[in-house]
Amino acid sequence: MRYLEFEGRKVAYQAEGKGPVVVLLHGFCEDSSLWQDFKTDLLDDQHRVISIDLPGFGASDLPANNTIDDYAEAVNQVLEALDIGQAVLIGHSMGGYTALAFAERRPEKVLGLGLFHSHPFADAEEKKQHRLRQIQFIREQGHVLFVKQLMPGLFSESYSSHDSFLIKRLIHAASAYPPAGIIAALEAMMTRPDRSAVLKAAGYPVLFILGDEDKLIPEDLGWAQTTLPRIASVHLLKKTGHMGMFEARKRSQIIVREFVHYCTALAHNPG
Repeated sequence: MRYLEFEGRKVAYQAEGKGPVVVLLHGFCEDSSLWQDFKTDLLDDQHRVISIDLPGFGASDLPANNTIDDYAEAVNQVLEALDIGQAVLIGHSMGGYTALAFAERRPEKVLGLGLFHSHPFADAEEKKQHRLRQIQFIREQGHVLFVKQLMPGLFSESYSSHDSFLIKRLIHAASAYPPAGIIAALEAMMTRPDRSAVLKAAGYPVLFILGDEDKLIPEDLGWAQTTLPRIASVHLLKKTGHMGMFEARKRSQIIVREFVHYCTALAHNPG
């Protein structure tokens, strides 16, 4: 693990391999270890893989400001430190929100954008109220109980019933995060703006990976976003909830790897 300082706070990341650059951004109550199998696959395929612990998670310090823009700037600082000019960004859930914010601020650095169980739309009022209740629950009942209730619901019912060990492992990891980091992420997601315009203006390919049993992303939002970009690659994972990197690991790896190939080929041959 490497570290840099951003706004007086530590940001942890890993940079491995050589070749076209892929940046992997984890979601809420996760860290960069989420991508271990994907990293191995991409490294074997001769790519340079950057995986980052977003502020408040993994080995990174709390964010200086509880905004998705702050997370996106932390990502940019890592790329600046590594002298990386362009990359394909793949973001899971909250990591997708971060990738969109990065793309809004620095579109010239984006070769491709992957939204893995994510979307560009702002929280509806009902969703904002739900996040406020989650924050209140953490403050009153503690974050350990919160993540114990959160994790099983991220998976399809059939998967969660047969791989309880994985869910327990994820709960154990998330329980180690500071509660202030979890609250900061909830506030950041709750206040993020609509970034549909980022997809409409994208001059690069956009990947959408959806789960047909994803309880966190309404079906209408999941599909509505796919018509926004000029170049879109859309995949629906069957019998999959919000965690396709585990529930449909091999299929997801192939999708991501082929998307990265397409983006880098297009960049070298834009005509």
